[in-house]
Amino acid sequence: MNPKPPAIFLIGPTASGKTALAFELATRFPCDIISIDSAQVFRDMNIGTAKPDAATLARFPHRLIDLISPEERYSAAQFRNDALREMQAITTSGRIPLLVGGTMLYVKALREGLADLPPANAEVREQIDAEAATHGWPALHAELARLDPETAARLQPTDAQRIQRAVEVLRLSGRSLGSFFAEQKDNALPYRCLTLALVPGNRSILHQRIEQRFAAMLTAGLIEEMTILRQKYQLDAALPSMRCVGYRQVWEMQEGLIPRAELRDRGVFATRQFAKRQLTWLKSMADLQIVDPLSSATAVALFTAVDAHLKGF
Repeated sequence: MNPKPPAIFLIGPTASGKTALAFELATRFPCDIISIDSAQVFRDMNIGTAKPDAATLARFPHRLIDLISPEERYSAAQFRNDALREMQAITTSGRIPLLVGGTMLYVKALREGLADLPPANAEVREQIDAEAATHGWPALHAELARLDPETAARLQPTDAQRIQRAVEVLRLSGRSLGSFFAEQKDNALPYRCLTLALVPGNRSILHQRIEQRFAAMLTAGLIEEMTILRQKYQLDAALPSMRCVGYRQVWEMQEGLIPRAELRDRGVFATRQFAKRQLTWLKSMADLQIVDPLSSATAVALFTAVDAHLKGF
């Protein structure tokens, strides 16, 4: 018998069916849901984050959603601390943590711990942002490629938030991110974890789902939601909340940077790229049980895996 209490991860790309399957698991097993979603932490950002509605949340409460305003920032380190606290509370109550979402950085932080990186430095960040405003983020990505090619290879040339952090670490310490990760202490979770990864076997069907979902968000009032957010909060395009897929494209449309007629196509394309990055993350992770969410046997496969994992609990 493994003395560690059980925990279950259900992870996968956007539009792969995580939420519906999580509800099936929470109905069948004594599980409480913890969100692993860097967009759902923001209050009042509901439509574009596919946040469950009030009736659904009453039936299936989610921990770690609606934590902060869209004006604020939330780090992977904060998520790990909060998730560990919620997991402990669930375990103490005699139930099982079910962690559901697609923010793979959060998954990695929780499962493996975090490197002891230098803290953020406002002055250095302002300097980096000024350089990006003058020369563009691809230029800073090129600098990163010269000094830390391993990190640069994982980032898109326009991934402002992660490029900023990688360059900041270099300038503060003279060391690459990878060198810190190599020294990372063993921060294994004190749980017996089952990690179920939803990996669609047919990518074209996933793309269709993404297109349908983004169209549904627009119909449900995504543009109007953004208008309300901008009236209620002091927002700018550099905030993490406004870099979320969907919200970024609506922001650009409202700022006149893209025509209204292109909003849907741009939102779909950006979401497909996001899903591609999520799947790339999954390929790099170990100890996953892969399940095809598009298979008719998906639910049975999940139930069987969870049944086996919880034997003796």
